[in-house]
Amino acid sequence: MKEHLNLELDSRNRVELIVEGLGRGRPTLVLAHGAGNDMRHPFFELMAGGVLRSGIQLIRFNFPYRAAGRRIPDREPVLRKAWMEVVRLVQRRFASGPLFIGGKSMGGRMAAMVAPELAGLKGLVFLGYPLHPPGKPDQLRDAPLFQIRKPMLFIQGEKDRLARLDLLQNVLAQLKGDVQLHVVAQGDHSFKVPRRTERTYEEVLQEVAAEMVEWVLQRSECR
Repeated sequence: MKEHLNLELDSRNRVELIVEGLGRGRPTLVLAHGAGNDMRHPFFELMAGGVLRSGIQLIRFNFPYRAAGRRIPDREPVLRKAWMEVVRLVQRRFASGPLFIGGKSMGGRMAAMVAPELAGLKGLVFLGYPLHPPGKPDQLRDAPLFQIRKPMLFIQGEKDRLARLDLLQNVLAQLKGDVQLHVVAQGDHSFKVPRRTERTYEEVLQEVAAEMVEWVLQRSECR
């Protein structure tokens, strides 16, 4: 059963949420979308079933620009405020168990930026962390990661144009604490793989969901 909510940030901005799998004491995973998609994109829909079958509460949300039907992302302060208010709402109403946050690309990067300001987080999940702009590996966006003191899971496509794998591995090697990397073989930024691999997109996203579920459940037991 899905619950649809609207969260007003101010007179001009609101956030849309989908809440699924509610159950007292369950781990809660909050995911934000990337710049070019939204919470209803097949990327999330194809993974949702595996997450929910595991007993994890799944909460997805649209940033204000997508809630308003716009394509151009909001400015960083609005994106950050959206994340902060969503987590506060989730903690008040839904998260009686361990709380994890993260997201696809931009959504995950914004989660990394606000994580140090949030209390009560158990860990973060990054689905295609945008380490650098396409074709500009010298412009690293790794600074927020060094401020996080929580477990982190990175799921990254091997051929991601926004995160050259050797650069990402080098950054993660410098981070302290519980940091895990799962590489989707031949995957791009959205984890799509070439046809020659004979793997469907649904199969790849089931792999991603299974990896994410296992990681969340393991960290949920370490209270």
